[in-house]
Amino acid sequence: MLLEVCVDSYESAKIAAEHGADRLELCANLLIGGTSPSPFLIEAVQSLGVPVRVLLRPRFGDFLYTPMELELLRREVESCRSLGVDGVVLGVLTADGRLDREALAALLDAAGPLHKTLHRAFDVCRDPFEGLEDAVALGFDTILTSGQRATAVEGADLLRQLHTAAAGCITLMAGSGVNLQTLPRLLAETPLNAFHLSAKTTVDSPMVFRREGVPMGLPMAGEYERFYADGAVIAQVKALLCRSFP
Repeated sequence: MLLEVCVDSYESAKIAAEHGADRLELCANLLIGGTSPSPFLIEAVQSLGVPVRVLLRPRFGDFLYTPMELELLRREVESCRSLGVDGVVLGVLTADGRLDREALAALLDAAGPLHKTLHRAFDVCRDPFEGLEDAVALGFDTILTSGQRATAVEGADLLRQLHTAAAGCITLMAGSGVNLQTLPRLLAETPLNAFHLSAKTTVDSPMVFRREGVPMGLPMAGEYERFYADGAVIAQVKALLCRSFP
């Protein structure tokens, strides 16, 4: 049984570590699906003593990368390796929606002995079973997936099929929309035993002076609110998993 919590700040990482996370996926900019975090944040989170897999993604948007973006990804992989993280989280697609085996082989070679997760680029590849075969052949040990649907609950049928097809060669980790309300259904409807969630909650900014109406970023997020992991939710999810996998 594995509970991985996705975090994009030291504060959230500390909360998750203190409330039962087995592993952290560390990124920046969680609100846009995550981008590569700074090496200084990686070092700080490493100090918490929980295994850390680092999401490496050069930008928001699709997973078709330019030669320079791939070079930057390679350098980030090497940086993570030198920092001694548990693993890296990667995904690259070709223009026709297949895993970019050449690009991924180079990145995974740079990762060396680090653990390797294929992120949700898998959920937008054209053929999930071909993608599964490619992921195993490339040397990934985990696929983070919602079963190619908006949420893992909606993708439960494909998750079951992928688990059968994987035949124990790779870990399928359910992600997207995993929470206290949906986890019982996932446990009942799939054979998976690894789960990924952010458990994020909105916290009001401590700023006293506020100049409203001057947006700096995404329209759905106010400038005077922050998103942190909810420790109580993480603890409850962990307790549910422990009961389900005694």
